Amino acid sequence: MDMSGAYLFSPLRIRGVDLRNRIVVSPMCQYSCDNGFASDWHLVHLGSRAVGGAALVIAEATAVEARGRISPSDLGIWKEDHIEMLARIAVFIRAQGAAPGIQLAHAGRKASVHVPWEGGAFIPENEGGWRTVAPSPIPFRDSDTPPLELSKAQICAIVQAFAAAARRALAAGFEVIEIHGAHGYLINEFLSPLANHRRDEYGGSFENRTRFVREVVEAVRGAWPDSLPLFVRISATDWVDGGWSIDDSVRLSSMIQPLGVDLIDCSSGGLAPYAKIEPAPGFQVPFAQRIRRETGILTGAVGMITEPRQADCVIREGRADLVLLAREFLRDPYFPLHAAKALGVAAPAPVQYKRAF
Repeated sequence: MDMSGAYLFSPLRIRGVDLRNRIVVSPMCQYSCDNGFASDWHLVHLGSRAVGGAALVIAEATAVEARGRISPSDLGIWKEDHIEMLARIAVFIRAQGAAPGIQLAHAGRKASVHVPWEGGAFIPENEGGWRTVAPSPIPFRDSDTPPLELSKAQICAIVQAFAAAARRALAAGFEVIEIHGAHGYLINEFLSPLANHRRDEYGGSFENRTRFVREVVEAVRGAWPDSLPLFVRISATDWVDGGWSIDDSVRLSSMIQPLGVDLIDCSSGGLAPYAKIEPAPGFQVPFAQRIRRETGILTGAVGMITEPRQADCVIREGRADLVLLAREFLRDPYFPLHAAKALGVAAPAPVQYKRAF
């Protein structure tokens, strides 16, 4: 293979944002916050990946309201006080030549749990947790306290919380917003018939189950400048018979593209703890490829993409427009610089690091 013009390092312009290559730092929860506030950990974690040559660095799932956190240690953007440190991080990322992005999220029924290294179990209210909310009172695990079923007024309030979070993200200087609609969190719960048993206009038919995400998209897009990109991460399938499917994802992508969504970030799973998933290198890339082919929208591929040539082939063969790396960036913050060397393309290191590259 001729690597002289590696596609992985071709630039991409989305609305008014120029990406220097196709490599994105996928949102990765750090569970390292106090009351939702970002810290120096986040500055170093996210900033080092920008130094390492990524085109876009997306901050982890950031809760639009306090009860929307996965754990008490999650990042938040539900109040103005959160902006100051987030702005410092965005400024640093931009100064390294990367675009700063942020993922807006609500954990729904999967909220109020211990951090992973403490087991990740549900935290009841009498032990410092909180009552979770969902489209229907169906717990994620049978041992969890059932969530409260959201009223229509409460649904509307959460939609407005996403819009308010988008305005704060803009004030903090972020250039890309990703709405988290995957992994069994609140938006995914509305989409999937496994978690959504409502009988009103937010449940039942495909049109009704997609109403919440469409309202969130419209609210965020209304608060977000036309010049800046909007992504949506989805679980392209629940990996469970009778659940959300790739056919549904294609249909949803066609519905939300006209609402101002620029890219679908294609992950999968997380809705059902009993789902049978057999991960393998690039196992989710076909989802991005099919959505891209059948709808024409830009897509991002994520999931066990770890090698430079593997990532380059995803872009070269038109299977996705961006590759989002998670664990590989934890192992190697400078993956893009190492990939450029492996692919024989120029990707200048920061001047402070040139002697090593």
